[in-house]
Amino acid sequence: MNTRWLVLSLIVAILIACGGCVGIPIEAGPATVDAPQSVAETPVLLPNANGSLKFVVLGDFGTGGPGQYELAAQMARLHDGFKFDIVVTAGDNIYGGRETSQEFTLKFETPYKPLLDAGVKFYATLGNHDAREQRFYKLFNMNGEYYYTLKPPSGSVRFFMIDSTYRTPEEFVWLEEQLKGSNDDWKIAVFHHPLYSSGGRHGSDVRLRETLEPLFIPYNVSVVFSGHDHFYERIKPQRGIMYFIVGSGGQLAFGDIDKRSTLTAKGFDTDNVFLAVEIEGDKMYFNAISREGQVIDSGIIERRLPVVDAAP
Repeated sequence: MNTRWLVLSLIVAILIACGGCVGIPIEAGPATVDAPQSVAETPVLLPNANGSLKFVVLGDFGTGGPGQYELAAQMARLHDGFKFDIVVTAGDNIYGGRETSQEFTLKFETPYKPLLDAGVKFYATLGNHDAREQRFYKLFNMNGEYYYTLKPPSGSVRFFMIDSTYRTPEEFVWLEEQLKGSNDDWKIAVFHHPLYSSGGRHGSDVRLRETLEPLFIPYNVSVVFSGHDHFYERIKPQRGIMYFIVGSGGQLAFGDIDKRSTLTAKGFDTDNVFLAVEIEGDKMYFNAISREGQVIDSGIIERRLPVVDAAP
């Protein structure tokens, strides 16, 4: 009997270590979040630890207006003491539909010049206001692709940069292959249209949810970042996954969050916001920071962990 259970324990350990290497999705437990529930509570600080993965999430930003520039200045101030190397974008990078050098200068290169000069790299996804040609723009690091994965140099993390605007069946076949083939601890999806949203103007993209959620759940995606609705919203965990809307990097839909929604864990629709994130081991720390430099939401997410049935 002891030998039997020793063998079973060994099998379970191997399955957990390989993260589904036999090609069958491993059931995963939910991601969990610990976050202050009142503005009176002290925000959760970013650890700013050596060797951790530090990045920023930004969406719906390329307006060329004062809100974008002032929020970009806050990002640069944060970088002075919190040396993030990556910004992932949730789309609507350049508004106006004119892909000229002047537009890229006004709406991207000038506001983020301090970050670009410091070596910060932006990795973009496309939104519904973005021309397809943006995928060739060198500073968006898309290498001509509509969708791609991003593997940062530190941490067991992989971003799945998805095109939710010009979507095709081939993309979702590719996505399943990439999710299935990844053994990274943290699987993070980034795309424009939110699967869950309390926005009055746009709201949840249910059809996209029906396509993506059946891939996210079995292949252990822990966190999803989107934009499109022009505010900040942290959604209550949905089927074990954490969803964020970071759609007010330049645009702002003042008062657009439906206060009757049961989806909202934290919403903020009165100023522009970016999201600063740090991953250290199995924990993701986040600070949502406004144009005024105020931390309007913060917390700690524990990633989804495989659950293996050890019964004979």
